[in-house]
Amino acid sequence: MPAASAAPSEFANRGWLILAFASVTAALTGPGQTIGVAVFIDSFVDDLGLTRSQVSTAYLVGTLIGAAALPWMGRVIDRRGVRVAQVAIGLGFAVAIANMSLVTGLIWLTIGFAGIRFLGQGSLSLAATVTVALAFARSRGFAIGIFATATSGLMALVPVALNATIDGVGWRRAWLLTAAVIAVTVVPIGWFGLRSLPAGRRTTTSDAPADGTAIVTTSDTSFDRTEALRTRSFWMLATVSASASMLGTALNFHQIDLMGDAGISKASAAALFIPQVLGSTLAGLVIGYLSDRLGRRYLPAAGMALLVAALLLGAVIAPGPVAIVYAIVLGAMGGGVRTATATLLPAWFGTAHLGSIQGLLTFFVVASSATGPVTLALLESAFGSYPRALLLLAVIPLAAFVNALRDDPARRPLILSRT
Repeated sequence: MPAASAAPSEFANRGWLILAFASVTAALTGPGQTIGVAVFIDSFVDDLGLTRSQVSTAYLVGTLIGAAALPWMGRVIDRRGVRVAQVAIGLGFAVAIANMSLVTGLIWLTIGFAGIRFLGQGSLSLAATVTVALAFARSRGFAIGIFATATSGLMALVPVALNATIDGVGWRRAWLLTAAVIAVTVVPIGWFGLRSLPAGRRTTTSDAPADGTAIVTTSDTSFDRTEALRTRSFWMLATVSASASMLGTALNFHQIDLMGDAGISKASAAALFIPQVLGSTLAGLVIGYLSDRLGRRYLPAAGMALLVAALLLGAVIAPGPVAIVYAIVLGAMGGGVRTATATLLPAWFGTAHLGSIQGLLTFFVVASSATGPVTLALLESAFGSYPRALLLLAVIPLAAFVNALRDDPARRPLILSRT
């Protein structure tokens, strides 16, 4: 009995340390994210004899293949626990990154992209997000806001480090060194740093101790994935998250070209990613803080309102204040939606099957991110300009905004019945 009573206190003291571990883990997904892969594109084109179109197609196909396996990975996280899952994912991600140093052609490159997108951008990000949700209860929103902010800041360093490594040792050795870094950081963090977290499914959070971290107990109050799929709330969150991912990725992917058409130089357009990070940071912290204190009813709708505003600003973008406001609003949309979604999933559906539910939602997010740049490029080509394309695309978040306002889980059961 004494040992049992001491465990919650020990876990409570480790909650914020676990948050730090999760933030570092999420940042180390960078080599599997677009910002990390982007610095290798020229090397693929020059050394493999591929066109940019071929590399882009390989990236699209690889991303979709990787996304398809994420719902399965979510179930693995639920059954085995985040500790075991992170160790396995970390080892697999290191192998997948090392494989990228060996690619010799288009098919191998596509397979390589599928590996790093599935294990890095998808699975490792999923494990880190679930880790934070399990570690906090009462202060979950604020903790997730800090998590999103710290992850964004740390991940911004990834392309800088990778580019310097490529310049120093070449792109193939850069992949190998990156694999080594993942193996000696992500795996030990999982094995030694996450020992306080649950070891398998059917765990959820009880009343939180004073610091807001969670005491992990057994409960049957959580929804499984089948039950979650029968709710309007899940599909509302899926629509909001997919819209944000699709259009946010599209705007970022084409930012240089979009702003170039508006008379903004390439250097200035690239510099606008800085206020975008600022907007994301502020929105993540504010929305996380407010979700713990003022409720979560309108958070998804607020994210879609920001996305509509970003698309409208993009349609009238010009050098000066408008461009800066556009970047801040776009960043705030991304940070706000990510924080709101990560907060709402455990709040509405519980944590016993969070990995499975979050994994399915992540599938929609990753798949949508793959289609966004292509959709915007096709519309720009059809209309002959970005403004008309952006105005048309604004219909998507506007519809999601209206749907989010209609959805209020507090007024009705999340599912019609349990069987």
